[in-house]
Amino acid sequence: MAFTPLIRGMLAFIAAIALAPTPAQADRVRDLGAFQGVRTNQLTGYGVVVGLAGTGDDNLDYVTQAMRGVSGRLGVQLPQGVSPGLKNAAAVLITADLPAFAKPGQRIDVTVSTIGKAKSLRGGALIMAPLYGADGQIYAMAQGNLAVGGLGVTAKDGSQLTVNVPTVGRIAEGASVERAVATGFDSSEMLRWNLFTADFLTASRVRDAINARFPGAATVEDGITLAMRLPMATDARATMMASIEMIDVTPAETAAKVIVNSRTGTVVINSAVRLSPAAVSHGKLVVKIDEKSQVSQPGPFSRGQTAVTPASQINVEESPAHVALFKPGASLASLVDALNKLGVTPSDLVAILEALKEAGALRAEMEVI
Repeated sequence: MAFTPLIRGMLAFIAAIALAPTPAQADRVRDLGAFQGVRTNQLTGYGVVVGLAGTGDDNLDYVTQAMRGVSGRLGVQLPQGVSPGLKNAAAVLITADLPAFAKPGQRIDVTVSTIGKAKSLRGGALIMAPLYGADGQIYAMAQGNLAVGGLGVTAKDGSQLTVNVPTVGRIAEGASVERAVATGFDSSEMLRWNLFTADFLTASRVRDAINARFPGAATVEDGITLAMRLPMATDARATMMASIEMIDVTPAETAAKVIVNSRTGTVVINSAVRLSPAAVSHGKLVVKIDEKSQVSQPGPFSRGQTAVTPASQINVEESPAHVALFKPGASLASLVDALNKLGVTPSDLVAILEALKEAGALRAEMEVI
């Protein structure tokens, strides 16, 4: 389809805008970091899910032991030497996140996952189980009916059908908080605020923005931490923290980095990448070897023997090489344009970037994941 000069001009203008460097934008302090201690805490627990339709763990020892413990808490003692059939029960691992400032009596969501041979948790109910923190203390109690999004079916001939993941379920508000976690919010004279990514310039800019609103409130401790002197009264402290989190700060430009995913061939280049003067030549050489066999028949009455002789054919195809010249300080847009004109594949792109890095022309950190 042919484009008119007007349409071609509009497309060029749109492409120039898309590739042009965008001005730095201000972010809120709450998007750049968080106050130390004001965070979630991970909880884990071990429990038993019952009420399954024959999709449980059967007679595995740890399920039997868990059921003996559960029945013992309920006052039912199983006879020694009796191994109950537990195809309707499954041993599970329970995980949850305890939010900051969570108080006893509040409810949190829990995720339940099988740890044995159970095929599905659909229709099951979790028996009351404690959830422990990293310090070994109980912080919540979980119980309830599972919501399972997956489905698994097994036929008598061994054929199976699985939809999503039937061995993981979730209980909305399935745990009750029993213990609060101390955050130091109402007892520490100095609160610390940590950047999500260490950067001295960004930390300095956050300090200056906070001190412009609250003179002398913030000092930089290192490239990631600011110490803030806040009033001891909890109401005034919370008000000041809320105001600090909403202050706009322009973060420093990120360091030049090239990320290479060796498994998928994905290459990501951030906008801070710059190039020194360099020339890149790229071409493809394809060698094809075609192996064939020819059968040689002897003439009549010659007493010769039939022989098989190889007939190899080698073809060499070389695409014309192109050279791309990068001027001093070439940006991401120049790099992308040049590599697109060369028609490089992701693997070729990785090789070119590594060669530019070795030549000292690529001013960026390369990270292979």
